[in-house]
Amino acid sequence: MPSFATAAWIAALHETAAGDAELREASRGRRLVLQQRLSDGPEGPTGWFFVLDDGEVAVHPGDAPQADASFSTDHETARAIHEGRLSPLAAFLSGSLRVGGNPLVLLEHQQAFGRLGDVFAAVRAARD
Repeated sequence: MPSFATAAWIAALHETAAGDAELREASRGRRLVLQQRLSDGPEGPTGWFFVLDDGEVAVHPGDAPQADASFSTDHETARAIHEGRLSPLAAFLSGSLRVGGNPLVLLEHQQAFGRLGDVFAAVRAARD
């Protein structure tokens, strides 16, 4: 499995997310775009975004034309969150994770957003 935050990893994340029936179901009747940006990484600064759109799920490299919420951090912090060694809340409170846009959309779409954690876990398990 590809290394975290590489183009190949983003492609694997897309394949897993798009194929997850529970995530597609959780996204029905909803539209949510979440942007993740890393200031550094194995391939330099990078970003990807999730689109949940009424039963359709996709992960794309780069920047979303219009994200509902965004997360920005460095590679090490993102990797620690991804591996479960650091909670997003702790990263946010320490200032190493910045949140933009409207974070309230995460509460409004909690079921779908929560399922994204399972998708990350599946990609992480395939890599380990």
